[in-house]
Amino acid sequence: METIRTDMVVIGGGPGGYTAAFYAAALGKKVVLIEQEKRLGGVCLNRGCIPSKALLHLAKLIQETADAGKCGVMFSKPVIDLKAMRAWKDSVLEKLGAGIANLAGRRGVQVITGRAQFEGPASVRVETPGGIKLVAFDQAVIATGSRAALPAVFDIQDGRVMTSTEALELSDIPKKLLVVGGGYIGMELGTVYAALGSEVTVAEAMPGILLGADADLVRLVQDRATKIFKEIRLGAKVEVMNPLAAGIEVRMIVGGVEKRDVYDRVLVSIGRTPDTHGLGLETTKIQRDAKGFIQVDREQRTAEPSIFSIGDVTGGMMLAHKASKDAKVAVNAALGKENPAKEPLIPAVVFTDPELAWCGLTEAEAKAKNIPVQIVKFPWSACGRALTLERTDGATKLLIDPATEKVLGVGICGVGAGELISEGLMAVELGLKARDLARIAHPHPTLSETLMEAAEMFYGHATHAYSRKR
Repeated sequence: METIRTDMVVIGGGPGGYTAAFYAAALGKKVVLIEQEKRLGGVCLNRGCIPSKALLHLAKLIQETADAGKCGVMFSKPVIDLKAMRAWKDSVLEKLGAGIANLAGRRGVQVITGRAQFEGPASVRVETPGGIKLVAFDQAVIATGSRAALPAVFDIQDGRVMTSTEALELSDIPKKLLVVGGGYIGMELGTVYAALGSEVTVAEAMPGILLGADADLVRLVQDRATKIFKEIRLGAKVEVMNPLAAGIEVRMIVGGVEKRDVYDRVLVSIGRTPDTHGLGLETTKIQRDAKGFIQVDREQRTAEPSIFSIGDVTGGMMLAHKASKDAKVAVNAALGKENPAKEPLIPAVVFTDPELAWCGLTEAEAKAKNIPVQIVKFPWSACGRALTLERTDGATKLLIDPATEKVLGVGICGVGAGELISEGLMAVELGLKARDLARIAHPHPTLSETLMEAAEMFYGHATHAYSRKR
């Protein structure tokens, strides 16, 4: 058995893991990065963020060509070549994975492909194709991520019941697809399959979809979704799934009424669970909560002094950019470097059609915490650029402290909201006032102008929308 000695070992090669490894290496530490899959990138690159956005891009092209008819441009119905589509998507993943591997090599990070298991607070056993390796370390970072949750009612051992992992493989285009869960994964993948020709039904147990975002912005997403989906069922609880030759029979209760339908496939997207199986945490002092997530302090320390943990496996916002921020906080703490006292804001983006993005305080949070805010909302129907895109189904919303005039929160729904939210993030993070956004000349005609005009509405002098003077 080969023994390797290193300053830091990082377990998990996703956005959090490789960020931690690269950052520690840049700070002069000897680093070993352990990843059980052949391709680096973790769930995000291989089975999540990247493949889903690639497919959403194709869905957008399909929808735009269909909508172009109202502008006088007619396209024939697209021909879907699933094999070519899968090959293109996989090529994107290969390029990104190869790029990360190349960076690891150039930074002097040793990558080991295999399954890691702690043997205590100072060593990790790794099962590799070439045999067992023992990695002795001073400090470790756990970044093993999460996997799709599949409760017993859905785990019927039938390949036609999918999680996001199988859905992204695009094995076929089901005629009738049931999506269980109206969160961002379900809504995004439902959008993909609807564009490819599936008849999509979404079943959400809660009273609304995309919980966490403000209801007025979610409504814009839901309005368009009702046009491309067959149905969105709210307050829908799936009771039984029964595999038949004709498909998956699903019995659910919707508003006290039982509904029975047969679907060609069912996509279950009701949350994620931490990926810690077989990690050997019991050989350390690491503590986990009732759901299995590793407990950490604000600097990502676990109860074991030599081990830190970051990203999805610690719970909270399961976002790649949050894991990357966690990574630098953990490495700074491990190496005795000071972290900022203020925790960074983490923006959220849902890549539905239209996109939905927000950062800072939401209206729901302001009400729950009794925080006084003045809300201004600029409708995209008054935005010239939105009109030229035939996409006025959007809005830009600011939550402003009426006393200090500081921007406390930003919400955007519309085409490209994920790109636009960064300006809002800067405003909230840097404590800018509404007048700061209002005075900056934004290029015309652009969607970014909606941030400026929303700020101008606070003072009652927006050019393209009427509002009373404050």
